[in-house]
Amino acid sequence: MAVDTASDVLGTAGRRRTFAVISHPDAGKSTLTEALALHARVISEAGAVHGKAGRRGVVSDWMEMEQARGISITSAALQFGYGDCVVNLLDTPGHADFSEDTYRVLTAVDSAVMLLDAAKGLEPQTLKLFEVCRHRDIPVITFINKWDRPGRDALALCDELVERIGLQPMPLTWPVGEAGHFKGVADLRTGRFVRYERTAGGATAATEEHLDPDAALAAVGPEWTRAVEEAELLAMSGGEFDRERYLKATATPVLFGAAVLNFGVRHLLDLLVELAPPPAPRPDAAGAERPVDAPFSGFVFKVQTGMDRAHRDQVAFARVCSGVFERGMVVTNATTGRPFATKYTQQMFGRERSTVDTAYPGDVIGLVNATALRVGDTLYAGKPAVRYPRLPTFTPTAFAVARPTDLGKAKQFRRGVEQLGAEGVVQVLTSDRRGDAAPVFAAVGPMQFEVAAHRMDAEFNSPIRLDQLPYSTVRRLLDPEQAKILNTGTRSEVLTRADGTLLALFLDEISLGMARRLNPELALDDSLVDTDPGD
Repeated sequence: MAVDTASDVLGTAGRRRTFAVISHPDAGKSTLTEALALHARVISEAGAVHGKAGRRGVVSDWMEMEQARGISITSAALQFGYGDCVVNLLDTPGHADFSEDTYRVLTAVDSAVMLLDAAKGLEPQTLKLFEVCRHRDIPVITFINKWDRPGRDALALCDELVERIGLQPMPLTWPVGEAGHFKGVADLRTGRFVRYERTAGGATAATEEHLDPDAALAAVGPEWTRAVEEAELLAMSGGEFDRERYLKATATPVLFGAAVLNFGVRHLLDLLVELAPPPAPRPDAAGAERPVDAPFSGFVFKVQTGMDRAHRDQVAFARVCSGVFERGMVVTNATTGRPFATKYTQQMFGRERSTVDTAYPGDVIGLVNATALRVGDTLYAGKPAVRYPRLPTFTPTAFAVARPTDLGKAKQFRRGVEQLGAEGVVQVLTSDRRGDAAPVFAAVGPMQFEVAAHRMDAEFNSPIRLDQLPYSTVRRLLDPEQAKILNTGTRSEVLTRADGTLLALFLDEISLGMARRLNPELALDDSLVDTDPGD
């Protein structure tokens, strides 16, 4: 049933919690996503990223290549109810080669969970993604994972948050037992000991036993005393919990657990529902904030093909920012000014789909067969028009010429290249010199090429050969007439991106410097190409 009044919209939106999990590869992100869904009782058994006998794979890693590699490549959208709230959990790729996809997801959330490996602490990709959160003032809850394995000291891990990223830790649970000898956690808000009991393979929710301090001391002795003393020490040094500091993204609540065993996951889910902010007014491209109860608006942050092999359809994932979305409504695409009919709209749970009739601010909807939509498009209903800031494009660092191995499949090749470019799997560059039959794939990291080649073969029936190009330095060319200057030798080349941007590629910085000395009139933009503001 649709929500009609502004107060109803605000009330319904206020029950939404939309967040992403950010981490370095192998920190346990997909496992945590699965464990959260298990504790919300939307699945009966958690999967494993690296398959164990008798345990299925995770719901969120649905792509064949993800299941084979044990990594997340795509962004998965999961929605489920928990208590009185509706949780929209956006699982993201952890690998650095897919930073562009992860950044787009972070534009669609209201908060984040930063997942740390107890043995490794803050790792490079986590740092990069945290800086994106900081740039957008996204509040972060920290979950220190894998406490069931040998790792670092809990206080040292918290000190690292202060020393390396200037984020004050505010522990709400504290591990009882050192890493590798996990007995449970001290719940610092209740003062009780939460002891966990393992289940077979960690596939079902761990049972919990709650003990008062005297019973905890009797059960685990000095390990309980040490946990309480360490937590008190951190609280006395500025780590006392303050919700306002969390919401202002200057401090982070800290929890400890082991996602693969489902230890500590319930605490995290409860905390997200309690503390994470609901949808708030979003600034449009002009900087004006659009109220949550304004007419419908949203933006496309991801486009994905191949989720349903039977239909080969294309799904555009859109975050609802304001108002009420109703299936069948005709909205306007602010990029093209053209109407778009929302006849087929679904919500996702990994690869599984269900038809959605209404959605509210904070929700993520999948618009099916949305071939007219591109990443960054704004959709809105009514007047006045609204357009949200466009999503940045990362500067590519690797380039390869794509050629079909079967010339008889030119049609499939062209369709596949166009689709991968629209999804942002790779940036597609073309030039008159190379022609449409030999587009250049540009990527942030080489694994994007592997994904592109895999999908061209598996989804579009057009196997390709990728020939690496030697370029490593990129600038934006502002004057199209100057392209001929850089296309005359072997040390540089100008290619056109799908959005019309001219990219000047050079072998290295030396080649760039030489071109500038010989042609001081070259109009090159040193700010590169719409780079990530978190860099």
